[in-house]
Amino acid sequence: MITKEDFLNGQVLLVDKPMGWSSFQAVNSIKWTLRRKFDLKKIKVGHAGTLDPLATGLLLICTGKFTKKIQELQGQLKEYTGTITLGATTPSFDLETEIDQSYPTDHLTEEQISNTTSKFLGKIEQQPPVFSAIKKDGKRLYEYAREGVNVEIKSRTIEILEFEILSISLPKVNFRVVCSKGTYIRSLAHDFGKALSSGGYLSALRRTKIGDYNVNNALEPKRFENQMLGDKR
Repeated sequence: MITKEDFLNGQVLLVDKPMGWSSFQAVNSIKWTLRRKFDLKKIKVGHAGTLDPLATGLLLICTGKFTKKIQELQGQLKEYTGTITLGATTPSFDLETEIDQSYPTDHLTEEQISNTTSKFLGKIEQQPPVFSAIKKDGKRLYEYAREGVNVEIKSRTIEILEFEILSISLPKVNFRVVCSKGTYIRSLAHDFGKALSSGGYLSALRRTKIGDYNVNNALEPKRFENQMLGDKR
């Protein structure tokens, strides 16, 4: 069993973030469990790379002195699997907002969908979604978006190393992608739909890897709590 000193000196915990949880909630859950287990007044806990509430999967949570490693961990390649729904768009590029426009999909072929992934490989310019936590003039973009205020969003250079179509059952397209830090999969889904002249939005997302860390070795926060606290609750 890992000791209190181990957590204070530093651990990297592999957490499988549940659907509907924010990354902040996952961090707080781990922090509460550790404080309860070891009767700690405080312990540093932070995560290396946000996952949207509607996404599930791997969240690296650092404790104690390992919170200094967060920036290094954030820079590693990430792998995701998910679903793009073609034939419509949403303002947030995912299911957080309602469909705002619909498009035809009867012109699409499976070959065309699979071949279009090649347009996104390598270093590309990507514009982040308006519904994102990026700050502009001290305010987060999603705050402007919810107020209906249009702001100019600068594109950023990201890298897509692998983009693979796993299965197609229109309007849904299941995919796997390996990408650099700073990539918005929501934007990739939106741009993919645009490239197919059919519109598209992200309808499911799971982060499966960060560097050599794999979600197969991760625990959901409640399971971590049960393992750590047992009958202490």
